[in-house]
Amino acid sequence: MGRKSLQVKGYSSEEIKALFRKDERYIIGIRLYAVYQVSLGQSSRKLESLYNTSFKQITNWVHRFEALGLDGLKDKPKSGRKPRLTEEQLKELSTVLQNNRPDEFGYNTATWNGPILKEYIEKHYNVVYQKAQIYKLLKKLGFTYQKGRAKYPEADEQKREEYKTVLKKN
Repeated sequence: MGRKSLQVKGYSSEEIKALFRKDERYIIGIRLYAVYQVSLGQSSRKLESLYNTSFKQITNWVHRFEALGLDGLKDKPKSGRKPRLTEEQLKELSTVLQNNRPDEFGYNTATWNGPILKEYIEKHYNVVYQKAQIYKLLKKLGFTYQKGRAKYPEADEQKREEYKTVLKKN
């Protein structure tokens, strides 16, 4: 019977892989080591399974390292889609959300929600968002969704507290 092989406990292989991708220094280190192995004569085709990437990517790392040094091993900035609202418009929208209520703009409610904000943005900025994107926009501005709880003015607060204590006992 053979010996038991060494195993990592407490971390899955996916969690360990995520740790590599979390810090740019690790990524550069791994790529630099791949370049080092190529400099020792290792084939990029043999290294592709070890680094879990294509041989072409390893070749690209080597060429970028030769041209730019360590900076060539860093990820290039991703462009992505340009934002629909400018930074100025986002600041203005944030100010409106903090200091104004929807009923001041003709809406039939006193609290902001996704559909009302979507309509407000369409009217004031001529930009159309999907409802799901409105909530991402709110998160980007630092707001969180909070559901209001109704308090009825005619309710007796003392009776309410007594009822709560009775419920806790039962």
